[in-house]
Amino acid sequence: MRRKGPVRHQETNRLERTASADLWRNTLSQIPSTFGKLYYLTSLRSPITGRYEHHGLALVFGADEAGRALRKSHIQAFHEWLSFDLEQQKADLDLYLASVREDRHAIVENWLSVKNYRTFIPASAKTVERRLYNADIEALIALLRNEYGVAGPDRDA
Repeated sequence: MRRKGPVRHQETNRLERTASADLWRNTLSQIPSTFGKLYYLTSLRSPITGRYEHHGLALVFGADEAGRALRKSHIQAFHEWLSFDLEQQKADLDLYLASVREDRHAIVENWLSVKNYRTFIPASAKTVERRLYNADIEALIALLRNEYGVAGPDRDA
């Protein structure tokens, strides 16, 4: 009787070769913060259609599978962020800001005026999740505003 070890190994490799596994192994694992993952995944969602698009994943796995993997990963990162308490979210946001090569003062100023962080919410998020995210992120941005001495959005008024 033949051993099934090699077949099982091949099945494991095949199972790990999904768009989601590829995305997490090759891209998302390189982003140190959950907020950074949210930012990245949001940037792959078309503001016109709401579909997620990633050329490399689509070439390997097809556009539909790539889109599903990106949507699923966005929801997963969003739920991970929501599972953090405010202290953990602040630490994660600080980690994100440390990885960005832009002036933190300018970033916080932009967040106060444009509020683009609101687009980081997956389309499928429940109302209570949306409210929790918005309340948490706005509290954190208020902390960052004080930390970096950023004037309010009406500073020129």
